[in-house]
Amino acid sequence: MTAVIRTFLVVVILASLTPVASFALMPYNQDFELLDQEDPDALANDGWLVFGNVYGPDWGYWYGYGPFPAPNGGAAFSAIVIGEGGAEQGEQQLSVYSDYNNEDHGNGAWIEANVYQEQVVEEGDVGATWAFEFDAKLGNLEGQTTALAFIKTLDPEQGYQMTNFITEDMTFTPTTWTSYELSIEIDETLPGQILQIGFSNTATNYEGSGVFYDNLDFYLDDPAPANKVSWGAVKSLYR
Repeated sequence: MTAVIRTFLVVVILASLTPVASFALMPYNQDFELLDQEDPDALANDGWLVFGNVYGPDWGYWYGYGPFPAPNGGAAFSAIVIGEGGAEQGEQQLSVYSDYNNEDHGNGAWIEANVYQEQVVEEGDVGATWAFEFDAKLGNLEGQTTALAFIKTLDPEQGYQMTNFITEDMTFTPTTWTSYELSIEIDETLPGQILQIGFSNTATNYEGSGVFYDNLDFYLDDPAPANKVSWGAVKSLYR
């Protein structure tokens, strides 16, 4: 009986000593099929945000605006669209484009439109690698417009200075659906910073800027290594 009790106690203690990963970052996936395409708040209610940066014709920085809840439809930033998908994309997709409500388009300014999800990194995330996968298809991007997909981190303690900017150039993505993947390793400098996944474009003079996205998946690709348990400390329980 004593041996059974000791075995039970060791199992319980071992369970309490086994490191359990505690991630603040959460997986996110979206194929846009269940969002209401007619609801102007559909993207905002799913956590999507937008931010605009404006640069002069010589690329000198003019101003920024946002973050704002992402619109669904209209002339600015983003919309859920129907009928642009292939067999693997279903009926509804995300369209990301410039902020054509910004009148500085007509002044030759460069309008950078960002559409994204964000989370805050915490200590438990350090050492883990997160991946961002998605499908994309070229829309009406034209002229001098460029487009990107990104993972970025921003430091609120340093005026939201960007500390990571991991990108995929979407400017020349094909007109057929193509899959992409980005990833980031969370290092010890990142707790407390904001991590964003999303898409952007930079356009001027009201040039076309649309790119379609679907089947988004942000997931834990490689968990942080668990701390080792000292077997010497465990064996001492038998004494």
